[in-house]
Amino acid sequence: MTTIFTHAAVPLMIGAALGRRTVSGQLLAAGAIAAMLPDMDVLAFRLHIPYADAFGHRGATHSLAFAALLATLAALSHRWLASTRRVAALFVGLSTLSHPLLDACTDGGLGVALAWPLTDARWFAPLHPIAVSPIGARFFSERGLHVIASELCWVWLPAAVVAAGIALWQRASKRP
Repeated sequence: MTTIFTHAAVPLMIGAALGRRTVSGQLLAAGAIAAMLPDMDVLAFRLHIPYADAFGHRGATHSLAFAALLATLAALSHRWLASTRRVAALFVGLSTLSHPLLDACTDGGLGVALAWPLTDARWFAPLHPIAVSPIGARFFSERGLHVIASELCWVWLPAAVVAAGIALWQRASKRP
C-alpha cells in the first residue's frame, strides 16, 4: 500500500486544481477521506482475518463496488457536500478508486481485489514502481524514507503536474 497521506494526494490536488466553485471544501474533505478509507481493512489483522480473505487487507474495500458505494453515499449527501449529485458522486467515487489503483502499482503485497464481489482474485497493475509502505510504526524507518521518496516521484509529482495542467486548461478556457 502507499502511505495514508499519499492516498489523499490525488483528490486534494485535483480538487484544488478544479477550484472551490467545482469542489467545495466539504467535498474536498470527503474525497480525501474516501481516498484513505479503503485502508480501514487493516483492522482485519486485529480480527485475525487472513490477508488474502475477501475482507482482508486490499480486499473488498479496494474494489470498484466499494468505490461505487461511497459514490452513491456522496450523491445522497450532495447538499451537505455543497455540490451537485453528479459532481459529488464522481469526485468521491474517483477519489476512492484512486486508492486501489495506487496500491496496484506498488511492489509488494498480494494485489487488490478490484472486481470483488464478482471474484476474490487479486490484481496488480502491469507496472508497479511504487515502493510498498510498511504498516504501523515501521513506517518511521529507513524503509519508510525510501517509500516517501518513491511516492514523491511516482504519485505526488505526477498528481501535481496533472493538477497544474487542469488549472492551466481552466484558465485558458475562460479567456475570451
